Amino acid sequence: MTKSKSLEGKHALVTGGSRGIGYAIAQRLTDMGASVTLVGRGVESLEQAVAKLADSGQVAYASGDISQQADVRRVFGQAKDRFGPVDILINNAGQAVSERFDKLDEADWQQMIAVNLTGTFHCMQAALTDMLERRWGRIVNVASTAGLIGYPYVSAYCAAKHGVIGLTRALALETATKGVTVNAVCPGYTETEIVHEAIANITQKTGMSAEQAMAKLAGRNPQGRLIQPGEVADAVAWLCQPGAAGISGQAIPVDGGEVMVG
Repeated sequence: MTKSKSLEGKHALVTGGSRGIGYAIAQRLTDMGASVTLVGRGVESLEQAVAKLADSGQVAYASGDISQQADVRRVFGQAKDRFGPVDILINNAGQAVSERFDKLDEADWQQMIAVNLTGTFHCMQAALTDMLERRWGRIVNVASTAGLIGYPYVSAYCAAKHGVIGLTRALALETATKGVTVNAVCPGYTETEIVHEAIANITQKTGMSAEQAMAKLAGRNPQGRLIQPGEVADAVAWLCQPGAAGISGQAIPVDGGEVMVG
């Protein structure tokens, strides 16, 4: 089957792009013809991801910490020098800390806000000027069902992801007549490193086996399973298409119906 090249000539930047959901998104976008810049902190994992994607199209990386505005500006400058202005921004980088609210310390709180919310803010600001000048842009924030409902023991993560949804909706209205769409995709529990860390945490604190802990998380999904990174990537890729111009300000769950029944 011939792959659609509907994003040929577009430059996409994907944060947290070296693994998990971010890598799956990068793969979809290169398959659709986009040039892709992967952003993350670990140079080795970024190099490995670029090597794996090299046969699919133009892919490069820039290393930096999205919670630091100076890093973000430097990374976007490098990306622009290589592939031109960023047409598509995927804010995927994120972290989760699990702790009972009354035991959550300020450092963990600040880290969750810095990476999950402030990092998204920095990247959106860095990308927006060129998008507005060119009157075309796609911003997709990979939020979480934790941005739509509450979960126990991840209060800081929930707060940050709720903030991402609010930021998405606000910017969508500001750019509504300017050719730029801003949306969020909200995965439920997805088979990534973050979820495997959550499973390890559950087993440590409760004595459950890893299989029992995974079943507990999968059980939140009415389909009784973990979401796969490729499913999230497909939703993101759809929002990046030229034909998705009428979709903006949305927070789309990819969760098998969890938030509908939860």
